[in-house]
Amino acid sequence: MKIDGVFAGGGVKAYAFVGALDVMEERGYEFTRIAGTSAGSIVAALIKAGYTSKELLSLLNELDIEAFKDERMSWLPFPVAKWIHMYFKLGIYKGDALEAWLSCVLQKKGIKTFADLPKDSLRIIASDLSQNRLIVLPDDLPLYGQIPEKFSVARAVRMSCSIPFFFEPVKIYDRTKNGARSYVVDGGILSNFPMWLFMDGKTKKWRRPVIGFQLSPSLDQVQPNDIKNAIALYRALFDTMTKAHDTRYIAADHAKNIVFIPVMDVSATDFEMSEQEKEKLMNLGRIETEQFLRGWRY
Repeated sequence: MKIDGVFAGGGVKAYAFVGALDVMEERGYEFTRIAGTSAGSIVAALIKAGYTSKELLSLLNELDIEAFKDERMSWLPFPVAKWIHMYFKLGIYKGDALEAWLSCVLQKKGIKTFADLPKDSLRIIASDLSQNRLIVLPDDLPLYGQIPEKFSVARAVRMSCSIPFFFEPVKIYDRTKNGARSYVVDGGILSNFPMWLFMDGKTKKWRRPVIGFQLSPSLDQVQPNDIKNAIALYRALFDTMTKAHDTRYIAADHAKNIVFIPVMDVSATDFEMSEQEKEKLMNLGRIETEQFLRGWRY
């Protein structure tokens, strides 16, 4: 069965998607169009490139995730240098290693630019902090005078994965404004779960069935923020900013089309996660997807 898919951001929590995809393949589902934010954009791009769940697992097993923490060279001790780099470069790590890995694995499947993919089959969310706007890649690239078909898929995914202050923002130069520079960061800042992308703006209907994969509990299981001090208030503020848009959209109509994978005790940047923890996430993704499909009606 042909469907459209949406994958939420969540950093290393996205290991859960491997188990979910394994179930979808077993049941004969095929993704025609896919959208993703942050780590979800990595999964989305690799699926559209032609990677199966087993190939994804093999890639992840061979991957040294710690290598993505590519700090800049400095004669200063790293604890000191990281704060200097964050201040002047706007991120502790460069993010180049992530983009290089993405470029390599995509090119193995013959994918370099968006021209190598079926038109409109992959859409990636990022946040332009300079222009105060959410951007959908490759759709919005003409706003910057960029040609979508010539734009690197790996670079687009890196934009969506640029966690603020952890990775340096990606710079994009606006050719319509004499090369004005924009700083682009993680799409999760504005829309971590873009289920809205595949709905027709006029009819408010799907072109085909859509299933979303979310790395959090269902709405009725989410615990309210416990605000007791200024730090807790800041966390609640950031949490609300990143979730309010998507939560309202999900609550309105679409929870019945979402696989909620309740990953609770893993940080998005927990690159030191053990093999047992990774296996646990994949099993959780499999279990929740199997349960979802037993009751899903389209």
